[in-house]
Amino acid sequence: MAAILPDLATQVLVPAAAVVGIAFAVVQWVLVSKVKMTAERRGGEGSPGAAAGKDGGAASEYLIEEEEGLNEHNVVEKCSEIQHAISEGATSFLFTEYKYVGLFMGIFAVLIFLFLGSVEGFSTKSQPCHYSKDRMCKPALANAIFSTVAFVLGAVTSLVSGFLGMKIATYANARTTLEARKGVGKAFITAFRSGAVMGFLLAASGLVVLYIAINLFGIYYGDDWEGLFEAITGYGLGGSSMALFGRVGGGIYTKAADVGADLVGKVERNIPEDDPRNPAVIADNVGDNVGDIAGMGSDLFGSYAESSCAALVVASISSFGINHEFTPMLYPLLISSVGIIACLITTLFATDFFEIKAVDEIEPALKKQLIISTVVMTVGIALVSWLGLPYSFTIFNFGAQKTVYNWQLFLCVAVGLWAGLIIGFVTEYYTSNAYSPVQDVADSCRTGAATNVIFGLALGYKSVIIPIFAIAFSIFLSFSLAAMYGVAVAALGMLSTIATGLAIDAYGPISDNAGGIAEMAGMSHRIRERTDALDAAGNTTAAIGKGFAIGSAALVSLALFGAFVSRAAISTVDVLTPKVFIGLIVGAMLPYWFSAMTMKSVGSAALKMVEEVRRQFNSIPGLMEGTTKPDYATCVKISTDASIKEMIPPGALVMLSPLIVGIFFGVETLSGLLAGALVSGVQIAISASNTGGAWDNAKKYIEAGASEHARTLGPKGSDCHKAAVIGDTIGDPLKDTSGPSLNILIKLMAVESLVFAPFFATHGGILFKWF
Repeated sequence: MAAILPDLATQVLVPAAAVVGIAFAVVQWVLVSKVKMTAERRGGEGSPGAAAGKDGGAASEYLIEEEEGLNEHNVVEKCSEIQHAISEGATSFLFTEYKYVGLFMGIFAVLIFLFLGSVEGFSTKSQPCHYSKDRMCKPALANAIFSTVAFVLGAVTSLVSGFLGMKIATYANARTTLEARKGVGKAFITAFRSGAVMGFLLAASGLVVLYIAINLFGIYYGDDWEGLFEAITGYGLGGSSMALFGRVGGGIYTKAADVGADLVGKVERNIPEDDPRNPAVIADNVGDNVGDIAGMGSDLFGSYAESSCAALVVASISSFGINHEFTPMLYPLLISSVGIIACLITTLFATDFFEIKAVDEIEPALKKQLIISTVVMTVGIALVSWLGLPYSFTIFNFGAQKTVYNWQLFLCVAVGLWAGLIIGFVTEYYTSNAYSPVQDVADSCRTGAATNVIFGLALGYKSVIIPIFAIAFSIFLSFSLAAMYGVAVAALGMLSTIATGLAIDAYGPISDNAGGIAEMAGMSHRIRERTDALDAAGNTTAAIGKGFAIGSAALVSLALFGAFVSRAAISTVDVLTPKVFIGLIVGAMLPYWFSAMTMKSVGSAALKMVEEVRRQFNSIPGLMEGTTKPDYATCVKISTDASIKEMIPPGALVMLSPLIVGIFFGVETLSGLLAGALVSGVQIAISASNTGGAWDNAKKYIEAGASEHARTLGPKGSDCHKAAVIGDTIGDPLKDTSGPSLNILIKLMAVESLVFAPFFATHGGILFKWF
């Protein structure tokens, strides 16, 4: 029985959803751009009521500047100047990074071509298919060429996603600051809309490029769907390779600046965060955009590309691919298409249906986004599973075909989606200062930094428990129902609301920058309070975003692992054989080696930054008094140079490990390596991200002094607060460099092994062939 949805409808629906997503992003961008970066001239300046008639007589519309008699024109000019400096710094860093990464990608593209082409000795003759020996498939050389093209396509899409995200964020940060003068609700909407621009652009472009690639490759491959979708996996590899360098490079940049600015500025000199006298302050704000925005964008794009590729590879050797059923074959893309529409509806709840009027409504509004998108998406998945799939079909399961029903696939996607929500909420519980875990960490600062560090580490380890159970349950259920295809679509389910997830995630750094601009422009402390409230909520949502990224990475890499094992013709992965076990134990070590490299990189870059900031405070006369400007450019240069130099070794470790193991030790040892890295990487990633997030929010809890308990720990500058700043500084590289990069490590190694699987299966294991 065929799917209800005709093939033509699928061919229209997927690109149409992508176009709607891009159009929605453009509309949001136009709305953000309506906030003018020039001072408005008003009649009767200085009177609080002067502006009241502007928005239908809303009395709350007057600007704080008018009430406090500050010169509005100067404030707007300063904001514009600072925004320009941040945007310029971020753009020049990304261009420098992309030059180096481009070179690396070029070399890697050549490797893909040479390795895959050599599988059949660069033959141009058709060969028997790998899974259906009775049918003829396109030559290995074609697979080499198309995999290389897909790799470049994925890398470029990932690069553009990150770059556009950064541009949007640097465009919106000062606009959020200016809107904060009218109230916290206006600022929230500006920051959130900007996040939505990035979210929808990324989700839609990822979908449309993959869809176009499948159709263009299909012209050559014709009926050889097995070869077509094997070549498409290069798209996921390209996306993740760029994401790795973006995450590591951006993470080192942002944290070197952040640690330097905090240690000298807040701890030694006792000046506020983002004070314009601090030489590292521009580098710090640039870092938020290159690490948290560009890096995060590339990371989630990589996850999305890989989960789609993993599902498509398994589907191509199941009944969908064997019988050439186009609509069920594109089920993963249909899920993503419906996801864009579901997220669009969800976004309207935050920007148009409800208005935020008070500070304490911010975090609930962001949490509602997660809940609404999950509920709407569940209905969407049910529709797609009913319309886009036949009632029963078979799924490839390690050499056999397993009969599966469409309602079972619906459950697989839904379990991934809801597991994502659970991980999100557990992360929020452990990292938000509204709950007891973070308040306990803040309380431990009474006895100094050491107890703060102990409590923070314990919190991080503990926060791993429930997410791991959620991931384990999703894997068990989805694998039992639909083998590895079930796990791949569960990962897609978790990422199906990527547009909303990214909007919430990008909102954090934009709010953080807005607060920094308010401080540097010398705006009223009440505006800083509003941007701080936006930022504290943003910290939690960033942790939730990282939780999603890590959870989906675990499912994606397991699905890719399954596809790799099938492609490399390994019947079972037996841990008791020494070949597999040595891979397992080395794989489990790799996340530690990788974390050591990234943490040390941040440490050594921060050391240079601290020395430079100290030098400027000691040698520039009038800097502390605010009469002379610091030398921001030197600090920006220190961050840029350090991150470019330091991102190559961790990147090379991840990219070369599967190649070395596959070539010298063979596919069985490589399967052990992948399993080991997956199992240990997920744990470290969750605990590192949550520990860092908790320390950051414990510091913010003390600074805000919103409760009786918080006021007993404060104010800013107290011993308690200094202990919290030290915890926050240690947590910075954990939550923004090592933690988030680890999820790319486990996915990237798995997708790389899958792309090179034909080569490893044919020519791999050189060392063991001698014994």
